Formats: sequence, structure tokens, C-alpha cells
Amino acid sequence: MIERVTATEEALQLIETLKERHGPLMFHQSGGCCDGSSPMCYPEGEFLTGRSDVLLGEIGGCPFYMNAAQFDYWKHTQLIIDVVDGQGGMFSLEGREGKRFLTRSRMFTEEERAELNR
Repeated sequence: MIERVTATEEALQLIETLKERHGPLMFHQSGGCCDGSSPMCYPEGEFLTGRSDVLLGEIGGCPFYMNAAQFDYWKHTQLIIDVVDGQGGMFSLEGREGKRFLTRSRMFTEEERAELNR
């Protein structure tokens, strides 16, 4: 099965640390504005999703959402959530850890796109 969103081992380890401290989590891929375009990590339910959000999948057992308009632009790519040192979005939970989540991506192959469109 092709996943629209995955995470590196380092990102999964940070997610586990954050879950231990904050309980269940959720992610929303920010589309810009004050925190730039980055994956934002919140306590589950703290960020209200709506009809304009698409559930891309899960990373570390946490749902990962993106705005539908942004998804339309990125639907041909797989998002790979990584973590790097530094300050991320001020509303995202990992900022207190001196780390920030980062979205990397790769284009789906023709075969993967065909499978996703079934």
C-alpha cells in the first residue's frame, strides 16, 4: 500500500517522546503564514479540522491532515516528515525540544499514482 505521508525514524522517536509528555497527537501541514509551510504538531483535537482538510494518513499513530487546496497542489508527492535541530513553528509542540519537524517530499512514480487513483 502506498502511503501519502511517512516519517523518518528520528521523527518517529520525537513523536513518541511528545506522546509521552502530551498524550495523543495530531499533525496539520501548515500552508504558510506566520509559521511558514511546516508540519505542525498539536495535542489531538486542539487544531480543529473541517471539510476543507484532507486526512493523508498517520505517522507514529497520529493523524496527519492538510488543507484540501494545498493537497490538490501536493497530491502527486509523498510527504516524508523529518526532524532537524532548531526552532519550528511557535504553536507546534516540538519547539520546546529544540527540534522542528520538516517536510521533505518525493514524486510518486507512475505505478504509485495509478495505485493511489484506484
